[in-house]
Amino acid sequence: MVAIGSGNGLSESELTAMGGVASRMQTSGELTGIFGKLVFSEEVQRQKLPSTVFKSLRDTIRSGKPLDSGIVDTIAAVMRDWAVDNGATHFSHWFQPMTGNTAEKHDCFITPIGGGRSLDKFSGVELVRGEPDASSFPSGGLRATFEARGYTAWDPTSPAFILRHSRGATLVIPTIFVSWSGEALDKKTPLLRSIRAVNEQALRILRLFGDTTTRRVEVTMGAEQEYFLVDRRLAALRPDLLVTGRTLFGAKPPKGQELDDNYFGAIPERVLAFMTELEYELLLLGVPVKTRHNEAAPAQFELAPMFETANLATDHQMLVMQLLRTVASRHGFLCLLHEKPFAGVNGSGKHNNWSLMTDDGENLFEPGETPESNAQFLVFCAAAMRAVHRYGNLLRMSVCGAGNDHRLGASEAPPAIMSIFLGRALDEIFEHLADNEKKPHFRAEPIEIGISEFPTLSRHDSDRNRTAPFAFTGNKFEFRAVGSSQNPAGSTTVLNTIMAESLDHFATRLESEVAAGREFRAAVHDLLVESAKEDLPILYSGDCYADYWKMESARRGLPNVVSSADCLPHVNSKSSISLFTKYGVYSEAELNSRFEIIAEGYISIVRIEAASAIEIAGTMILQAALRYKKELQAAASTELQLELVKELDDLIDRLIGRLRNLKTLSNFRDEWTTQQQADHCRAVLLPAISALRQVVDALEGVVDDELWPLPTYTELLFSR
Repeated sequence: MVAIGSGNGLSESELTAMGGVASRMQTSGELTGIFGKLVFSEEVQRQKLPSTVFKSLRDTIRSGKPLDSGIVDTIAAVMRDWAVDNGATHFSHWFQPMTGNTAEKHDCFITPIGGGRSLDKFSGVELVRGEPDASSFPSGGLRATFEARGYTAWDPTSPAFILRHSRGATLVIPTIFVSWSGEALDKKTPLLRSIRAVNEQALRILRLFGDTTTRRVEVTMGAEQEYFLVDRRLAALRPDLLVTGRTLFGAKPPKGQELDDNYFGAIPERVLAFMTELEYELLLLGVPVKTRHNEAAPAQFELAPMFETANLATDHQMLVMQLLRTVASRHGFLCLLHEKPFAGVNGSGKHNNWSLMTDDGENLFEPGETPESNAQFLVFCAAAMRAVHRYGNLLRMSVCGAGNDHRLGASEAPPAIMSIFLGRALDEIFEHLADNEKKPHFRAEPIEIGISEFPTLSRHDSDRNRTAPFAFTGNKFEFRAVGSSQNPAGSTTVLNTIMAESLDHFATRLESEVAAGREFRAAVHDLLVESAKEDLPILYSGDCYADYWKMESARRGLPNVVSSADCLPHVNSKSSISLFTKYGVYSEAELNSRFEIIAEGYISIVRIEAASAIEIAGTMILQAALRYKKELQAAASTELQLELVKELDDLIDRLIGRLRNLKTLSNFRDEWTTQQQADHCRAVLLPAISALRQVVDALEGVVDDELWPLPTYTELLFSR
């Protein structure tokens, strides 16, 4: 339909202008000079706040002390002056409702005071608290429509920043979002609660090991972000992309990613201009972006940041997604964050690199030179094993979503079976512990790389296993199942909570045995032996895609929760309620609300996809096929040509039949429960959409290209 190479979406003058912007960015000075320039950072606070106010605020941020209400007016005044100096005219409380996106309401600094006069005003109350309408966000029954009051509250642990736009700038203040009655209506509040929970339990373990100086254990995170870029003018001709974020139809192109030529390949110039501007904007906002590259699929790319504390990393990740979309638009692209926008090529994930770090910089998942003798490390590692083994269903639930269901288990993503890859050395250690044998003595072996000019490198204790959902990568765990469109707060909240429970279990046992007079080292040894015996089934170093693993994991008793509809019962099960309420992460009412919100999101997405498929197939594809049939009938003159008409007739009849079937199946019964609606989407609607797609994709290979109404995969994936 569209000539290949003709649709880059921008004129020559626009492309030239973009190249000039990118060039200026690359030569505008050291990157350290722009990093965090638009952030009300610790350094800015130190320079501009009175010393007593600065110290009090830092005590709150570092140790979790309650914020002194007597300093908030001073902070607000200084923050306002700093923001105005940087071009801000408005301020906004910025929060993360259960929509999966961020939300903001802008208020002007200018306050009229009568007589044609105004004040440039921003009070401590305005800094600390806002009041958006809570009834217009998903609440899962926590709030009725007529119960509209909700509050945003300043999160001082995540610094305010300035977002610029073409007409000015806005001071953005990260906040939590709660209802009038105190329930969490967002993703940040449970995350902060889970961070507190894992800190408390980790400190108990550290104290048992004689650490009396660590005051706080932080969760660290670095979320890689994969995404697709397609030409926005081509995307505008695809209603499915615009409405659902993925292509509901599209025949396999002659070339996809079979040649493996896109991965780490040369970045197209137009894409590089986009990446350069994106990184510039992110660095200004203090987002520590580090890596950019082509991903495996055509038109797919990746951005990776450095590690930060989990709360700040989550806020930065939401900024990354926001700016990916806005900067892409400036460059004539549509950025697709859907987990599987194109069938037949890799989808997109958001690998969550998760670890624990003390406030003096010790990584608690750092094995050291001899991990077999590092008892503290082994205890934390065993706790992670126990957490994933006992709560695999919850971990799978934390990444559920209609989009991610299309990705998990495919060639680029881990399966829905939760398992842990530790690597050869650690596997050996825990296997020996499970057998209660003497501690193994494993040393990293050198690896010769065959070039004399290079030094000998240390061999990692194992190869990387990209098929594993939860893989140890040296000093952290990489949770690879998180979807590219998802807020990583959800999975991190669950990781923190199940880790807190395991650390609590270990600490309680060790404290009891030590109090009873047992020697600590012996108690730790027995704990590790018993834990290894119980949790060894969660370890797997083989190919997690293999059919063998499906059978073997079932033999080990590991669940395989393939669909989000099947995840729903685990959201607010009795065991989930017991776990999350024990550590104050979610209340029972909040968990019940999450069930409704997650289920409604899944159901709504599938129903929107069904409605979109019906509209496109019925008003675009069918009409194109009928027009081509008319032309073909008029031109056909031989028996073989008439056979083509008959083949087309058969496809058109199948299209009409599957359209009618999908329309019928899209009707929901009033008496169905939420779970029944979700089950209907999984078992009935999605297969019906897929069946309709099969015939549409077959028609794409038959109908005249000039009549086909949708840009093809070749055009979408290779027009740069």
